[in-house]
Amino acid sequence: MNAAAYPNELGEFLKARRAELSPRTVGLPESGVKRRVKGLRREEVALLASISTDYYTRLEQGRRQASAPVLDALARVLLLDDEERGYMLELAGKAAAHPRRQAAQTVQPQLRRVLDELTTSPALVLGRRMDILAWNPMAAALLTDFSEIPEKHRNYAWLLFSHPAMKNLHKHWEGVARACVAMLRREAGRNPQDQHMARLVGELSLTDDDFRRWWADHHIASRTRGKKTLRHPIAGDLTLDWDALSCAGDPEQQLVVWTAEPGTPSHDALRLLASWTATTDRSAADPGRT
Repeated sequence: MNAAAYPNELGEFLKARRAELSPRTVGLPESGVKRRVKGLRREEVALLASISTDYYTRLEQGRRQASAPVLDALARVLLLDDEERGYMLELAGKAAAHPRRQAAQTVQPQLRRVLDELTTSPALVLGRRMDILAWNPMAAALLTDFSEIPEKHRNYAWLLFSHPAMKNLHKHWEGVARACVAMLRREAGRNPQDQHMARLVGELSLTDDDFRRWWADHHIASRTRGKKTLRHPIAGDLTLDWDALSCAGDPEQQLVVWTAEPGTPSHDALRLLASWTATTDRSAADPGRT
């Protein structure tokens, strides 16, 4: 994402957040008159933040830089959580800048070794922009064979919106996809000059109406942990927990592991999938084996 591709990201974020609030939510009286705009009006946000309406309007339109105290006041008025406040500060240029040029990522050797040791749990390594840097056989068996995906499209967000097998795998695809967009937007805020991110977002926005609409909502989320319900052609229905573990050697790489609670049908199904994967791998290594 860069200034040319998204000229007023901070203003759009503020606009999206105030559109989700009502006067009652922030302690203002309701007049009973039907409102022409969704959510709070600009003048209401300005009043609550103790700034002029003209100041706030120019800020939202990208014609004014905001000071840190004003941003803090807006975070309070718009009921931003810590994650959203940090994201807003990054958009306003109040957080530490990231280098504009970044070297291509390769998987950290220690993460590669961990992947090799995980024989019964699907796992992969995600880098910047959710690029898929490495995976184990179980991840390929659970999700898709990443080796058959062109390298430029080995990206989790791209696959989730553009790969039919990935879409069909998720029983509740919309919720998963919305969360993915929020995580991607959070990453975009950390490095506004990332040209690769701008191209990815541009491509998905052009090819997928859902992505374009959800990206415009300006919701953000961090990639930490969650739960997914999958419908797998071999293992059947699975409810899996996933955890994203950051790499100390490169914080922009995360090991994502899917597990199931022992004693559950999903745990048994993962074991079945692991057995099937091991048999398939042996057969591929020995063409005469059936």
